[in-house]
Amino acid sequence: MLRTILAAAAIAAVATATVAVGAAARPAMSPKLNGTVGPGFTISLKQSGKQVKTLKAGTYTFAIADKATIHNFVIEKESPGHLEKTLTGVGFQGTKTVTMKLTKGKWKFYCAPHQSSMFGKFTVT
Repeated sequence: MLRTILAAAAIAAVATATVAVGAAARPAMSPKLNGTVGPGFTISLKQSGKQVKTLKAGTYTFAIADKATIHNFVIEKESPGHLEKTLTGVGFQGTKTVTMKLTKGKWKFYCAPHQSSMFGKFTVT
């Protein structure tokens, strides 16, 4: 009887330690950025309800609400270096979540078909 109780206690201790280690190993959630494109000729990128102007380098989760099939949402690193990623495509309407790493430099987000009038810029420090 004593062996059974000790065995059960040992199993419970190992299970608790395993759960604690698993929780500690999980990465922290990435900060969330909310992008919206459409339904008219508007595009925005916000964090906590405020327009994004400056961000710290790191990994971010982009939650994009694409409200029109004639638009898309593209993010581009202008300098230094160049990186371009289309987060939603023309023809797509709905929401999409993308996680990506932002490095130091000048960044732009825009709708490719209407880039001259639908864009925003921000700096990553």
